[in-house]
Amino acid sequence: MTETTLNKSMDELVALCKRRGFIFPASEIYGGINGFWDYGPLGTELKNNLRDAWWNDMVKSPPAGPDGEPISILGVDSSIIQHPRVWEASGHVAGFNDPMVDDMETKKRFRADHLFGLWICDTEQEALATRKSIRDVNFTPPMRTAVASTSGEAWISFVSMKFDKKRRQAEWNEAKKLIVFDRGSSYGFVVQITEQQLSQYLSEIPSPFSQEKGDLTPPRMFNLMFETYIGAIRDDDAKSYLRPETAQGIFLNYKNVLDTMRVKMPFGIAQIGKAFRNEVTPRNFIFRSREFEQMEIEWFCHPDEAKQWYDYWCEVRKNWWFSVGLTGDNIQMREHENDELAHYAKQGCGCFDVEYRFPFTAPGYGELEGVADRTDYDLKQHQEHSGAKLEYFDQEAQVKGKEEGLDKDEINKRSRYLPHVIEPSAGLSRGVLAVLCEAFTPTPERKGSKFVMNFHPRMAPIKAAVFPLVNKDGMPEAGRKLYDKLRTKYAVQFDVKQSIGKRYARMDEAGTPYCFTIDSDTLSDQTVTWRERDTAEQGRINIEQVGQFLADKIGV
Repeated sequence: MTETTLNKSMDELVALCKRRGFIFPASEIYGGINGFWDYGPLGTELKNNLRDAWWNDMVKSPPAGPDGEPISILGVDSSIIQHPRVWEASGHVAGFNDPMVDDMETKKRFRADHLFGLWICDTEQEALATRKSIRDVNFTPPMRTAVASTSGEAWISFVSMKFDKKRRQAEWNEAKKLIVFDRGSSYGFVVQITEQQLSQYLSEIPSPFSQEKGDLTPPRMFNLMFETYIGAIRDDDAKSYLRPETAQGIFLNYKNVLDTMRVKMPFGIAQIGKAFRNEVTPRNFIFRSREFEQMEIEWFCHPDEAKQWYDYWCEVRKNWWFSVGLTGDNIQMREHENDELAHYAKQGCGCFDVEYRFPFTAPGYGELEGVADRTDYDLKQHQEHSGAKLEYFDQEAQVKGKEEGLDKDEINKRSRYLPHVIEPSAGLSRGVLAVLCEAFTPTPERKGSKFVMNFHPRMAPIKAAVFPLVNKDGMPEAGRKLYDKLRTKYAVQFDVKQSIGKRYARMDEAGTPYCFTIDSDTLSDQTVTWRERDTAEQGRINIEQVGQFLADKIGV
């Protein structure tokens, strides 16, 4: 794990996001509402920059395919509320459930599959042996539990807990996956508790909230979809749902796009939009929330080509995250185990997650994007439930089959088929969080700025700032003229208030790559001072060259 990851505090990042107008708690003046967030001025710009970069790179100017030719992807924007039968066909009504557990004393609730336990042993050898035993054969109740999405989250939770004096200090040994307490006097390890283990040893497992035994209820299933009603009468006939994913809107419009846009296999349909999941335990800022945004592509292809396109999209999507500023040390690709696969992926190539090492998951990783082979599951389900014909007719294959003298059944088999679907599905909200975490840089050595947001220039909400050194002597007028020129192309801020050092510090926390200061020399020699965000380096440049200087430096 890099030193910068160790130094990043989510509490400090969340505070900066509030202070600088990136992200606010929703309904804050009423005490907030758990699992919902509002984006402020800078957060809106950041989210739009990430969204627009994805749309440009995937839809407007998509990458070249394996053969070197540009691929074809078209966009749709489907309704958040669809016909209720859509979610029956997709399997969400019957299968979109999470196991839920309640603490009877604290009245708090958590997902059973998010429960991790901590075991402590006297020696390293005992810890390693016990960990293997608990996973394989002999389960013994843990000393403490925590609710977490990943083992990395759990590690952080346990290390920060207040133990007795002997074990209060703790360090993580990445190589051996052990928590070392009090400089080696005892050793801890973290294991996810299965739903079966939780049910079997319910009375012996401590609550993650009180650490008391006997307070937990057995796991029970909880559907994650938000229900709503269409029309004036609230009965079962009027019941519908807010969409839990944007993918189904693409599948519903697959035939419309095929019939109206003169495309042929393989091709993709893309959509960016909001989805809603009634998460049992939303947490970790905007990582797991109840309202979020997705950036999804459904790539339709011949079943025989699915593996090729699956490998292609895994590589393309991983590299795209590098292009917006995430670094290789913090990105990994992880293939799902068989028991993790979604119902639509079990018969296909599988599913890879693009994972990012968030501060709250470090030294582990959290999901940022999934690339899944959905096979023909969704189209087949909607074809069966709706009665609509969704097969693709390949006229070229039909003509070729006739030329080859194939019989009618073989020609029909080759020319009519339900496409297989490869789905790169990225979280826009999680992408914003990853970009924020990557950019967030403590700078205790820098005068004025305790933190700098080192955004990739393409992501920076404000590209440049123009500062008159003082608010008099013609400097504001010269600065306003430069500002008016730059803002036709870039998001630029003009500020005359407070000292120049405080203005620089404010722009550092906003992630502005360059600041240009108008001073007394500007009026005589037409030069301005430029200042670079990451290094705080400064220099002089002619005021007429600022536009080209900015274009060369930020490449936007």
